[in-house]
Amino acid sequence: MGIMFVAIVVVAIVIGAWALTTTQQKERLVVSTTTSLYETGLLDVLDNKFETKHPDLNVTFISQGTGLAIQTAMRGDADMILVHDPAREKAFLDDGYGVNRKIIAYNYFVIVGPEEDPAGVEGLDPVNALLAIKAAGEEGEALWVSRGDDSGTHAKEKRLWIAGGEDATELRDLPWYLEAGSGMTATLNLADEKRAYTLCDMGSYLNNYVLGNIDLNIVVEAGKDTLNVYSAIACDPRNADLKHVKFNHAMEFIEFLVSDEVQEILADFGVDKFGQPLFYPAVEILETNTDPTTASWIKELAFIDGTECPPEKRYEAGDLTFLNIALILLPIRRENLS
Repeated sequence: MGIMFVAIVVVAIVIGAWALTTTQQKERLVVSTTTSLYETGLLDVLDNKFETKHPDLNVTFISQGTGLAIQTAMRGDADMILVHDPAREKAFLDDGYGVNRKIIAYNYFVIVGPEEDPAGVEGLDPVNALLAIKAAGEEGEALWVSRGDDSGTHAKEKRLWIAGGEDATELRDLPWYLEAGSGMTATLNLADEKRAYTLCDMGSYLNNYVLGNIDLNIVVEAGKDTLNVYSAIACDPRNADLKHVKFNHAMEFIEFLVSDEVQEILADFGVDKFGQPLFYPAVEILETNTDPTTASWIKELAFIDGTECPPEKRYEAGDLTFLNIALILLPIRRENLS
């Protein structure tokens, strides 16, 4: 009996050591990304698919607002970013931190609020809706909840306020303007608790609404002014502070994201539960112009200097291709990169 026990212990130790060694042999790919992608569960699905194809890799996602996600990569603590703020993506490229930017998906921001709609914003465009909420807030009749976390959603909100002639940094001191300082789910929960309005991406709204976390209604629908585009960017290994990044593995993940398989996953993800996708695939409509209206919105609002990725910010892209504005109208022509 004692001999059998010792044998079992020895076998268990050997198996544990083998499993530990196997895990240690895997290289880790770190993706700094946004809460709106992470909290919906989409990245878990993509992670499993990718690691099945690349059993030598272990993908780790760091979920933060876009601003923090970019800072994480700039510090060298991530190998790539997956974010949704074209202005800051351009700065990330221009400052020498990123290469090979590729647009992969899109959805829309919406303004949500209580069913009673105390500010009367239903049917208004986003900018006028915010101004109506401000006016109602000054009368003590409405509240606004901001992400307040330097995320892509927060950046979009600030741009909408600017379009209405307002400065969000000044509004934050007013009693009707609340800041969550957190991710999208926490922000929606706070807005629901306070019976307030907030801006959120459609994926996060549907995920929380259908799960019963919130009962806020969409009061300002999706449209060009609320387009929300997601892009993947590899960290630039030529940057002296980023020489250690796993550039080749980051490129493998980006190529995976733009593959037909993943674009089909995006088209289906959430349909069974929510009646529509939480994110829409962007690659096909940009390459084939099958949806000219949305393609034109993406190129106007999310292209950088007329292209997905400026030529000087392309590095060892392999088979990955990038579209220019002109190429959207001429889908037969594709530009190979070296």
